[in-house]
Amino acid sequence: MINFSLTSLLKETPATQKILDPKLIDKTYRYWRIRTMYSMYIGYACFYFTRKSFTFVIPQMIQDLHFTKAQIGILGSVFYITYGVSKFISGMLSDKSNPRYFMAIGLILTGIANILFGFSSSIPCLTLFWLANGFFQGWGWPPCARLLTHWYSQSERGVWWGIWNTSHNLGGALIPIIVASSVIFFADWRAAMFVPGVITIISGFFLINRLRGVPESQGLPPIEEYKNDHIEKISKKEQTLPIIKIFFDYVFKNKYIWLLASSYVLVYVVRTAVNDWGSVYLTEHGYTLMRANSCMSFFEIGGFVGSLVAGWCSDKIFCGMRGQTNVLFSLGVVLLLLLFWLIPGSHFLLHSSLMFGIGFFIFGPQMLVGMAPAELSHREAAGTSTGFVGLFGYIGAAISGYPVGLILQNFSWLGFFIVISACAVLSILLLLPLWSATGYKHLLPETT
Repeated sequence: MINFSLTSLLKETPATQKILDPKLIDKTYRYWRIRTMYSMYIGYACFYFTRKSFTFVIPQMIQDLHFTKAQIGILGSVFYITYGVSKFISGMLSDKSNPRYFMAIGLILTGIANILFGFSSSIPCLTLFWLANGFFQGWGWPPCARLLTHWYSQSERGVWWGIWNTSHNLGGALIPIIVASSVIFFADWRAAMFVPGVITIISGFFLINRLRGVPESQGLPPIEEYKNDHIEKISKKEQTLPIIKIFFDYVFKNKYIWLLASSYVLVYVVRTAVNDWGSVYLTEHGYTLMRANSCMSFFEIGGFVGSLVAGWCSDKIFCGMRGQTNVLFSLGVVLLLLLFWLIPGSHFLLHSSLMFGIGFFIFGPQMLVGMAPAELSHREAAGTSTGFVGLFGYIGAAISGYPVGLILQNFSWLGFFIVISACAVLSILLLLPLWSATGYKHLLPETT
């Protein structure tokens, strides 16, 4: 009975009777676009509370539990590998599922995993619960990718996706403050796992109340038809294609998806290494934990602004082609990483400014490389294609865990900055062939 009920909840909502009145279509579309956006936004920001809670208590866990950096790195790598695999699998499943319950259930379960992590002390138990957290974290992104693709057309999607993407930064900017406040108030790093866990469980029930499915489930026409935008010709046969066929035909055989996936590995090495190890670097160079976490908040604030600017530029300046923005923003990442490396010591304003700049430039490629697969594959494969590329991104994130922890242990911060700077340069080389890439209809042969 429980399995049956869960299956029923996750089952895709069927299309309802079409609304025919143009004024009512306009009113209904306006209402649901806003409601869908703020619901996804709040929900995904809360996913970051339970994803990054561990990151900002690493210095205290090292001190309290006497772990090495390599052991801490194992936890990070296990999480990111599990999250990447889950993101890919749930991406395929979410294309045929109800995004309302898919996202909400994942959020509730990741909150429970954080609470259980907070009760643990041994490496095996911590690893088990952080692995569970990584698995359920993968339930957040694919429903959002699907809803963004179906509610916002290609000509405006960069701006809307950019707005949604700032949820990463809002969650990422708030969590170090929540963590530091929880640790100070309760005098225990474990509180930094309990508080975000409770918040996300409550937020999961909020999503159940607010989210719904794609426009057709509300009696609305497809977004391309409503916006008189480029309409992808999708036959009924294509709509009912098995998940595995969608994956092989529109994702696995698409050379552009492979370029995006390869570049995403490197983008995520840089983004995650700076985010996960930045607080440790600053505390080892004269900062208190509170001051270091405050400095790291500027990374997310910069990412907030950068996501909006990158989305706007790709829509308005480069006419929906994401490649140019990716390359230009990646060049900015390389420059600011070098400056951060060459300026040692405890200079809060300067380091905060550089963190803002690195966040600004890295979240452009982080967003647009993650968004491009939905446009370079197929409308009915948004979750599958973004999940596949996301898997590779989190392979990069996993590299920033244990492997980078070993580099730090053996080659100190010099080795750290050499590795992530090299990754930033290589990502540019992989993004260059995508300079002029556009929607899938120009890249793939007609299906019959």
